Amino acid sequence: MNRRGLVAAGAAGAALAAPRLAAAQQPVMWRCPGSFPKSTDVLWGVQEIIARRVAELTGGAFQIRIFAAGEIVPALQVLDAVGAGTVECGYTAAYYYIGKDPSLGFGTVMPFGMNARQHLAWIHQGGGRELMEEVYRDQGVVTIPCSNTGAQMGGWLRKEVRSVEDLKGLKFRIAGLAGTVLTKLGVIAQQLGAADIYPALERGVVDGAEWVGPHDDEKLGLNRVAPYYYYPGWWEPCSQGEIMVNTRAWEALPKAYQQALEVACAESQVWSTSRYDMLNVAALRRMVGAGTQLRGYPRDVLQACYKATQDTYAEMGERNPRFRRVHAGWDRFRRDTQAWFRVAEDSSANFLALVERG
Repeated sequence: MNRRGLVAAGAAGAALAAPRLAAAQQPVMWRCPGSFPKSTDVLWGVQEIIARRVAELTGGAFQIRIFAAGEIVPALQVLDAVGAGTVECGYTAAYYYIGKDPSLGFGTVMPFGMNARQHLAWIHQGGGRELMEEVYRDQGVVTIPCSNTGAQMGGWLRKEVRSVEDLKGLKFRIAGLAGTVLTKLGVIAQQLGAADIYPALERGVVDGAEWVGPHDDEKLGLNRVAPYYYYPGWWEPCSQGEIMVNTRAWEALPKAYQQALEVACAESQVWSTSRYDMLNVAALRRMVGAGTQLRGYPRDVLQACYKATQDTYAEMGERNPRFRRVHAGWDRFRRDTQAWFRVAEDSSANFLALVERG
């Protein structure tokens, strides 16, 4: 699968060829469950865009029926359903399934990892696609990047976190490898689907929870059940979503339809990140204006989390040769690209933050 050929000319060519494709190919109907509820309108919107654009690019011959979390597949079982061939494709985040293989986490994001641009650079230009193809193949799927939330927040808490000691015994909803990291510091980590977070936080089943960022968190009402909103979300400097396609279904799909799906995913990738960057500004302003107390994690907490993260990577690498191999390529690229960003982009952003503060 050549993802590097996704250019505007390809999209235009596919659109011009759509009537001919529709006449030449047998109709294809796929089902696509997702891991997210319709109330998270950007994430749900990704599925809508992909289904609409695939139909448009194929003259209506390739149709994808989309379903929200829980409608035909539970939120955290999308990969299972796609890999088993129960459905042809699904929209989810690979890090929900690290219990199958911790290397899956690299497909979404890793603690203290790369931002959205850096992550896509690794996937498309830095060898990440090739490294991850082996990981996904063992799950019976082919994946196409299709969304990214950008940097996420550090979650909602009932009580302030002033030191590392405050983490001990804290029941916290969190996804991906970060739960393993925080367990080292005494946190009781839990993974819950979006629809279950509000009631769990409201009833005290968890003491805190992270989801995405201001726009989605406000949609879920998390600001109504916890007063403190923390940053940064060091475990998710970005969060990559993917369309996962059953391998046999992908191989049986006509080449032109494969290209249409890739083009649609590339479009939804750009739309989702830019949409979040726009909507999060107003949502954060509204919540702070209504009483949400914004807090930064103390430096000693971040340092402890960083050390626990590096220890976790080392331990997993010792137990899992594939994890060690993927991590080595990922970490080399991360260090190189972050060195470049510090020179070219972070320096300007830090200067502006200082001179325009207040």
